[in-house]
Amino acid sequence: MLAKKKKLSKKEIQEDKLVTTFYEAKSFYGENQTAIFSVVGLIVAIVLVVVLYTGKLAENNLSASVELTRVINTYNAGLYLQAIEGKAGTQEIGLAKIVDEYGGSEQGELARIYLANSYFYTEQYDKAMEAYDDYSGSDNLMVASALAGKAGCYEHQKDYESAAKFYSKAANVSNYVPSNPDYLLNAGINYLKIKNSSEAKSVLNRVKKDYSTSLAAREVDKYLALINS
Repeated sequence: MLAKKKKLSKKEIQEDKLVTTFYEAKSFYGENQTAIFSVVGLIVAIVLVVVLYTGKLAENNLSASVELTRVINTYNAGLYLQAIEGKAGTQEIGLAKIVDEYGGSEQGELARIYLANSYFYTEQYDKAMEAYDDYSGSDNLMVASALAGKAGCYEHQKDYESAAKFYSKAANVSNYVPSNPDYLLNAGINYLKIKNSSEAKSVLNRVKKDYSTSLAAREVDKYLALINS
């Protein structure tokens, strides 16, 4: 006669499951040890790369800031070629080299805007547009400045439609960019040049509505009069 099977208690069932799970985990680890170490090693490598990159970026940002202080007076004095190239025999290495060595850091990207502006002021519009396009910083003021700078290049090349579009884009980066009314005014002027009255009227009226106390708002009515005449 078969012995009556003992009924396991709830505690014994839980302990049995725990033991089973332990041995299953142990078996899985044994069978996949190499793969597990590979994944852990990859995670460690990624973390290390991120730490090193962040540290290098901070170092580059500081270096770019130092170099910018050496060239900014030259830029503000309107000596744009010297600002681009630097000055031999001094510590002033120039904006082109600052961007080349420290681009990607916030201060390096700020130097890129100054470099683009210097190209613009020396009528090197293609180089200026390339530099404006390459800006990768996170400062909304500089993002808007890059778009407006590109608009200015198009304007000097008599591509008024593109100029108007990029001035409008610059004005829409953030509500807290002080030059927004000027960007909108310039967009309106360029839309007028290509006889796009509806777009011109739209951006000019926005200056009156959203930036009524700005200097640009004082200029709007004379351009709106041209549309309504």
